[in-house]
Amino acid sequence: MINLAAGTVDREIFTSPDVHRQELEKLFTRSWLFVGHESQIPKPGDFFVSRMGDGPVILCRDDRGGIHVFLNSCRHRGMKVCRYEHGNTALFVCPYHSWSYTTDGKLQGVPQYRTLYAGTLNRDEWGLVEVARMANYKGTIWASWDPEAPDFLNWLGDAVDHFDHVIDCRDGRPGGAEVIGVHKWVFPSNWKFAAENFLGDSYHNPSHRSVDMVGMSASAQAGQRRDNEYAKGQRVWVGYPQGHGMTSGYVPDDVEYTPTYQQYPEVDEYFRHCFYERKRRLGERANLLPLVGTIFPNASYHGRQPRGICVWHPHGPTETEAWRFFLVDADAPAAVKDVPRRYYMRYSGPAGMTEQDDMENWLYATAASKGTIAKRYPLNYQMSMKLPNATHLGPGEVATQMTDQTPRNFYRVWQRYMSGDNWDSLLGRDIQPMLRAAE
Repeated sequence: MINLAAGTVDREIFTSPDVHRQELEKLFTRSWLFVGHESQIPKPGDFFVSRMGDGPVILCRDDRGGIHVFLNSCRHRGMKVCRYEHGNTALFVCPYHSWSYTTDGKLQGVPQYRTLYAGTLNRDEWGLVEVARMANYKGTIWASWDPEAPDFLNWLGDAVDHFDHVIDCRDGRPGGAEVIGVHKWVFPSNWKFAAENFLGDSYHNPSHRSVDMVGMSASAQAGQRRDNEYAKGQRVWVGYPQGHGMTSGYVPDDVEYTPTYQQYPEVDEYFRHCFYERKRRLGERANLLPLVGTIFPNASYHGRQPRGICVWHPHGPTETEAWRFFLVDADAPAAVKDVPRRYYMRYSGPAGMTEQDDMENWLYATAASKGTIAKRYPLNYQMSMKLPNATHLGPGEVATQMTDQTPRNFYRVWQRYMSGDNWDSLLGRDIQPMLRAAE
């Protein structure tokens, strides 16, 4: 279904129930997945109900401050033990038969334990099912069901160079972001159309012509939907062996600040200060400005304005539930949190003008791929296939023109998960020799 030599992809991967079932079993049970952010559970007993693939999970902080991710399912009859989206609790109590669990997952209470279960039920063996691997990276929480999964940073690889700029403070301090809200909505599309869009598909910009005409950028500049910091430098499209891909900008050392939120002097001054403080702290690293990207398989981001992480949860082969986590600096003034929040909603999410355009593309692409005749014809991923304007840097590929190399790379890795490859293959440890041979 994935023909990398020809640059084609079979439409079946976007519509087939069988392919969807295999993804849930072979991909979403192994890969690292984004679950949430520690700012959503700041106090002991706090919880946020999230998802991994098709499974509901609970992200929670125990009474000693430790963070856990549990399957949201009672070990007795399977009922969800937590039916609220977020909150604080000392115990998760199943509403079916009242088995109760502590926030570190232990089975605490079993009604009529002595008369019905004594000598049979070992409570130590029947706690909540916890993920095999969990990582807290600068406040972002990731988890995997695979006990053999590599360390999170090995799996993230050199994509960290771009992702750090999304989750670090705007002034260059490491970490320090917080989630100020989560949008959730369902749309009739395969999840991969959304994930690949954020790999750096700039080719679809005509879809947003009406948004550009409105001029809804943060600084309200006519004719653009975001502050065009990237025009001052070189745009790059980057793909990594683990399947991650993104587009970012590299600006020169002497680039000056682009005024932002000019109608709100306090907000503009905050971002002005952060711009120059970031350059002072990071030096040449500050020249990288993240735009959009996807951390394989289904966590996408906006890097600057707007700023956030969106997770594409598969409901079925032709239905996706999107969760968009909006990010701000945790210690920013109240106005600096509120004003961008309103811009984020105009731009992204179910009511965001730009995301409405994107969803229309994804749902029609999915619908048009269901037909008997349509399935006979693969989709074309041949853009810049010869990579005339690309160089190989380390283990990744960097192109300086629009390209389908990032989705081709994404589907190469997708194919390896679906084939049940080992972790050396999934991490792309065989790719570097191929890149050197290509040069």
